[in-house]
Amino acid sequence: MHAQFDPAARQALAVAAVEAKTRKDLSWQQLADAAGLSVAFTTAAVLGQHALPEPAAEAVGELLGLDADAVALLQTIPTRGSIPGGVPTDPTIYRFYEMLQVYGTTLKALVHEQFGDGIISAINFRLDVKKVADPEGGERAVITLDGKYLPTKPF
Repeated sequence: MHAQFDPAARQALAVAAVEAKTRKDLSWQQLADAAGLSVAFTTAAVLGQHALPEPAAEAVGELLGLDADAVALLQTIPTRGSIPGGVPTDPTIYRFYEMLQVYGTTLKALVHEQFGDGIISAINFRLDVKKVADPEGGERAVITLDGKYLPTKPF
């Protein structure tokens, strides 16, 4: 296990991987299927937010045509965080920011009322995104954030 402390290498790899994914007309689901992992985890890993296990990194690297150094880099523990400081400007990411601005204190209040003092892990975590029909017409996005609750422990 090796850790990255400068996110630049993983960011450059993410750019190269997305370019290869686009050039080869692959989906995130195809990469996840090759990796044998969830689409959310695989996507986050390729975008530089998680380390891939060796077999998954090799499978993704082969599918994308990455060299051995890139496959090794996919296995390193990254410096996490993909949104630089300030309010995000990308409309999709901004809407998540807006959701947290509007519902962040509500989520905090409900979590603490139901669980007590602690946090919801983003490491021991599952994420799912589904498109469903809206009974009123159009489509809805159902996003499930499933994190382990970690209580605060006095010391």
